[in-house]
Formats: sequence, structure tokens, C-alpha cells
Amino acid sequence: MDLGGMLFQTWSGIVRTILVGTLAYATLVLFLRISGKRTLAKLNAFDLVVTVALGSTLSAILLQESVALAEGAAALALLIVLQFFVTFVSVRWKGFASGVRSEPALLVRDGMYCDGAMKRERVTRDEALSAIRAAGGRGVGEAEAVILESDGTLSVVLRS
Repeated sequence: MDLGGMLFQTWSGIVRTILVGTLAYATLVLFLRISGKRTLAKLNAFDLVVTVALGSTLSAILLQESVALAEGAAALALLIVLQFFVTFVSVRWKGFASGVRSEPALLVRDGMYCDGAMKRERVTRDEALSAIRAAGGRGVGEAEAVILESDGTLSVVLRS
């Protein structure tokens, strides 16, 4: 086992990583600015998958010498164009939107837990109660509603 080869191979590999990494990063930032705010919006699981795929692609561009910058940029552009297409179509076609995006779920209504919805969404009473406390409430009775949003966050509406 060559310990030296695991720690350092060549200066050209390091220079390539720095140069290509800088250019790939700049390309990704440019593409994201062109595509708009919705490309990496914190909305749903589909957006998370695209975000992870962008990171994985950037990593491949940086570390795999077999991936040229132009190929990597094309892959980044493809992911962003597909994300733009999905968001474009989902805004215009409700059926498509429901296929790629989850709907919010009501977990607490008028101070009472909605146990069926909580079980379906895999949210415990302790998690809902924690969200109520974070919003300034002391107990479930003080919550008019607790909603599991499409992005996985819990929104709390306290009784007035």
C-alpha cells in the first residue's frame, strides 16, 4: 500500500482541481442566477433531489479527471433546465404539480391533534409540541393549527 500516493499524487492534479473547480463553481453560480430563485427553492423533496444532484455533479467535475469542464457544465445546465421545466409545468398544470410536490398537512386543529394525519406524515406529538413552544405557545391547547409544510417545516398558528 502506497501511503504517499493516497496523500499526494501530482501537482498537476491539484492545479487541475483548483482551476476546473473555480471555473465549474463560477459556471454553476452563473446558471443558477440565470435560472432564477425557484431553482433551489426550499419547497419539496423533488427540489432536494435536484440540489443533491447539482452538488454531486460539481463534485464529479472537481475530482474526476475523466470529466471535462464542458461536459460538467452541460450536466449542470441539464439539471437546471430540467428543474426549470418541472417548475414551469407544475405552475401551469395542477395534476403535474401534485405528482412532484407534496401538499401541506394539518397536524393540529383547534388545539387537538389530528392523529391520523400525524401518523401518515410520521410526525410525533412531541415534535408538534416542540414547534408550538418554538412559536411561543405552552401547549397544544394554545395552537389553532400546526401545519406540516411541503418543505418539511412545521408552521404554527397560535390562538389569539
